[in-house]
Amino acid sequence: MAISQDQFDRIARELPGFGRDPASIRRRIEAMEAMLEGLFVIPGTNRRVGLDSLVGLIPVVGDLATAAMGAWIVWEARNLGMSKWQITRMAANVGVDTLVGAIPFAGDLFDFLYKSNTKNLRIIRKHLDRHHPATVTIDA
Repeated sequence: MAISQDQFDRIARELPGFGRDPASIRRRIEAMEAMLEGLFVIPGTNRRVGLDSLVGLIPVVGDLATAAMGAWIVWEARNLGMSKWQITRMAANVGVDTLVGAIPFAGDLFDFLYKSNTKNLRIIRKHLDRHHPATVTIDA
């Protein structure tokens, strides 16, 4: 059952966090980055691990799945009106993570160390803090 654009816009306005405003986009991107890069801490270390490292252990399919989730973050950044240079840098981060992560064993270690989504979130936050200061959240 398809819905019209007007119906979608009405639903998006009523659901918190699902809007197209910069604050909603920031919350969604931060939630996705937390899920991909920092879902839990490895006991005995201070190292955070997320779905990017875990799903990346599955050959080919895992790397493609995490690449799609990383590409979604880049897509949301594009919706914020970020510059082509910033989008290109972010796409390169996801591309490097995907290509090197596809190498058996060494790629899994690379996925564990190279946090492309965290790098991309840093680029997005810098843009939002400069161009949409009302979206800034203060962590307690």
